[in-house]
Amino acid sequence: SKREKKVPRQRPNINLLFPFLSPPQLSSISKAINSTETPVKEKHARRIILGTHREKGAYTFWSYALGFPLASSSILSWKFCHVLHKVLRDGHRNVLQDCMRHHSSLVEIGKLWAHLHDRYGQLVAIYTKLLCTKMEFHAKHSEIPPNLEVTDEVLERTAGTDINNVFQLTVEVFDYMDSELRLAETVIRQLNTSIAISTLTSGQCRLAPLIQVIQDCSHLYHFTVKLLFKLHACLPADTLQGHRDRFHDQFHSLKSFFNKARDMLYFKRLIQIPRLPDSPPNFLHAASLAKHVKPVVVIPDEDDAEQQDDDDDEPEPLIELDIFDQAFGPPNGGFDDRDLQIESLKRDLELLRAELERVKAEAQRYITQLKSQINSLEAELEEQRAQKQRALVENEQLRMELEATRNGLVRRSSAERAQATEQRYNMLKQKHTELVASHAELLRQSADTVKMLSATQQTQEEVERTKQQLSFEVDRIKQESDLKLEEQKFEMEKLKRELEEKMAEVMRIKATLQSSDSLTALQAEKERLMRSVSEKEAELSSLRQTAQVQQSSLQQERERNSRELGELQGKLQEKVSQDIKEQIKRKILEEQFALLQGTITEAESIIQDAVAKLDDPLHVRCTSSPDYLISRAEATLGSIDKVKKGHADYLSNMGDAGGLLRALTQFSHLAADTIVNGSATAHMAPTDHADRLTENCRDCGSQSLQYLKELKSKTSLQRADPAAIRAVVQKILHLGQELRPKGRDVGKEELGDLVDKEMAATSAAIEEAVRRIDEMMNQARKDTSGVKLEVNERFAIRMLIVASTDLQKEIVESGRVSHAVPVLDLKEAACVFVCVCVCVESADKVVLHTGKYEELIVCSHEIAASTAQLVAASKVKADRNSKKLPVLQQASRHVNEMAANVVASTRTGQEHLEDKDTMDFSGLSLIKLKKEEIESQVKVLELETQLENERIRLGELRKKHYEIAGVPLQDASDGNGETSSLFSPASTSPKPSKPTLLKKPALAQKPNLPPKATVQPININT
Repeated sequence: SKREKKVPRQRPNINLLFPFLSPPQLSSISKAINSTETPVKEKHARRIILGTHREKGAYTFWSYALGFPLASSSILSWKFCHVLHKVLRDGHRNVLQDCMRHHSSLVEIGKLWAHLHDRYGQLVAIYTKLLCTKMEFHAKHSEIPPNLEVTDEVLERTAGTDINNVFQLTVEVFDYMDSELRLAETVIRQLNTSIAISTLTSGQCRLAPLIQVIQDCSHLYHFTVKLLFKLHACLPADTLQGHRDRFHDQFHSLKSFFNKARDMLYFKRLIQIPRLPDSPPNFLHAASLAKHVKPVVVIPDEDDAEQQDDDDDEPEPLIELDIFDQAFGPPNGGFDDRDLQIESLKRDLELLRAELERVKAEAQRYITQLKSQINSLEAELEEQRAQKQRALVENEQLRMELEATRNGLVRRSSAERAQATEQRYNMLKQKHTELVASHAELLRQSADTVKMLSATQQTQEEVERTKQQLSFEVDRIKQESDLKLEEQKFEMEKLKRELEEKMAEVMRIKATLQSSDSLTALQAEKERLMRSVSEKEAELSSLRQTAQVQQSSLQQERERNSRELGELQGKLQEKVSQDIKEQIKRKILEEQFALLQGTITEAESIIQDAVAKLDDPLHVRCTSSPDYLISRAEATLGSIDKVKKGHADYLSNMGDAGGLLRALTQFSHLAADTIVNGSATAHMAPTDHADRLTENCRDCGSQSLQYLKELKSKTSLQRADPAAIRAVVQKILHLGQELRPKGRDVGKEELGDLVDKEMAATSAAIEEAVRRIDEMMNQARKDTSGVKLEVNERFAIRMLIVASTDLQKEIVESGRVSHAVPVLDLKEAACVFVCVCVCVESADKVVLHTGKYEELIVCSHEIAASTAQLVAASKVKADRNSKKLPVLQQASRHVNEMAANVVASTRTGQEHLEDKDTMDFSGLSLIKLKKEEIESQVKVLELETQLENERIRLGELRKKHYEIAGVPLQDASDGNGETSSLFSPASTSPKPSKPTLLKKPALAQKPNLPPKATVQPININT
């Protein structure tokens, strides 16, 4: 027969089993979501919600709902949105995750109906936007459930302590409320608020979703009040003016909506709508928060309504048939091919289990890979954060250095150094911007990885739910098998009872027939009954054997399947572990090489920027000293050694490129610094040296870029060698040493001897000057009858030179000697020597009436200036606790006092002599006076021209003097602007107590002197 034919082996479809797994839920879905213009019944919605709690998700709901023709019926779409709103509010917590997977489908449905001119279609477009906003809000803030029923503590915890998060959360709640109010206003605008419309089914179909809108709006209103009071406690009122205006608009719209809904008969039996206050809260007064009352929506008891719905709805048939009776047909005499079908289903179930395990293993592998990727990205993110922090610290240091440099440059009236620092600051600022952009990109990659991980976890949850459903099916099959065994046992017991009844009947008949004559007929009946009993016993034994065979075969099949499953799982795990290890190792190598390529790219950009500055016209004004160039070149040579060592370490272990990355970063910055400072040094060097230095800087840049290019490629990584870069940098180092001033090449051992020789020559010159001045003054006393001259016998300059010599010996012996300060001392000693000689000659001429007083004044100025510079240089290198430094300072002050007295006495004597030649123009006529005036004007112009030429000549002489002395032009210009070594006398006394510091007057200016008094003696302190 057809029942005895073997059913072919088929793999069961899970989607086909859903109608048998939860028929009440699917029946309610089909009855709740239809194209009839009636409201959704509460019992159908409740069954759908109970189904989501039973299966812990909305998989069944969406698998059935996706088959609805939502694009063809606006009423069907409207009721679907209503049911989905209820499921989101009251369904299981996993419903939100299942609904987010169909977010794009909801958006497409809304866009479709928004372009069609249909009254329900416009409502569907607004409703889908509300549902999408609701899902996005609760997916972002998982602490707040979709029904919005949370305590104030949970709301405070969600908002957090960061005022920016509170501000953002308030804006999102405002948007949420706007979506709810827009739907309510659109529905009420389409309906007439009269009693007749609100009681019709067409009106109730539109008004039914507003119950959920009222529930949402009451909670959102409370959230908005709480968040706005919190914002006003932390921010000024002017900043939140827009928030207050938006809340006032929403408050009046919500109050109007509640009042209109409260007047409708449809809502009076379904919901109690709260009353809002007459005026919105005053957020400018914190005490108003205590007056705020949370609006509470009350849903009355719905037993009567549900009873009415149950009476109206047709009764659902009870499903008494077995699931497999519906699927495979009724039984055939108790023995059919159900056992074979059960066996086939079990085998299919085992296959599904194996496939489930494979999917789980694959998902676990993906999770492991994603976790490793997340760890690597987090490590890279931490490194980028550390680099960003270092860049910020360096940026702050450079900003402070720039500020200090700017202040110094304002005092020195020079902008060159500020411009260079500003360029470097802009460059670092650009690097900082790039680091911030890289940091943001890494954050976005981390967010994408987290999203992928969440999707994988959701897939794993779906697999877990499918596994639970399969386990439920296996338990159902086991129960059916046990039920069949129980039925067979029951039949066996029934047959036994029938046999016992037959035996009892036979015994009764036998006892009855003992007194009868028809013994033969009874004997025949007895034999017939005995044959029947034997047949029944044989049938019973065959049934027992069949049951035992089936049970043993099932047990053997179960054991064999478990063994095969264990072997397959072991092989799968072993293969997956090997693949994961190889992938991790390969990925580590690729990531390390990618980091190396990124570092090399950054290093190339740094060096290219430095090479580009060689031809930059703005860089021509930048200068640098050979000493700084030498220090940069030496540091670059050290970084080349580190790069070579890091390269060797990376070739030995390509899984760790940290040492090479650090070395390349340091090398790129130092090489770029060497190139830039080499170009800046070439701007001050002679033509030959400048050309060679610039060419070597270009070679350094090209060789560095070539070496980095070799490191960047895997084919040339092995043979990359920085020897060419080392050779070019050494050439730059040698050129820098050649450009250093020759005076700085004096060794420390020779400095003491040079100072001693110079000081001895200066002392000898002073002794000779003293002798000559004595002779001149003796001769002058004999011949002069006008102005009386006196000589100070203490000779302050001699005391100064002696004190300076002692201090220099102490410094040289202690080893506190640099390459610049002793040379400066030698120069100042030579200047003192020259000034002493010139001063003696000028004094000789003045005494003999053949010289000029101006020469004596200039010599005094120069002696005082050289003395001040000598003391300043000695302060730089002398020990702070030196006892000879105060002696030198005292001698310097004494020299300044004597020089000031010489200037004052000389000027007074000159004016006294000039007063003797009184101009007398009484004998001249008008014509001669005019002629004399014209000649005087001509002479004035000639003298002014001569004065201007002499000033230019003086400037060139000073510049040449600074070049010979080895002083940079910047220092020379700084020293030219202000001289602090000249003192003007505070009084006309020959021994002023504390002279004041004044600037050195120009040579053509007349010094500001006190009124003339008696002739003062000239104290020549040389």
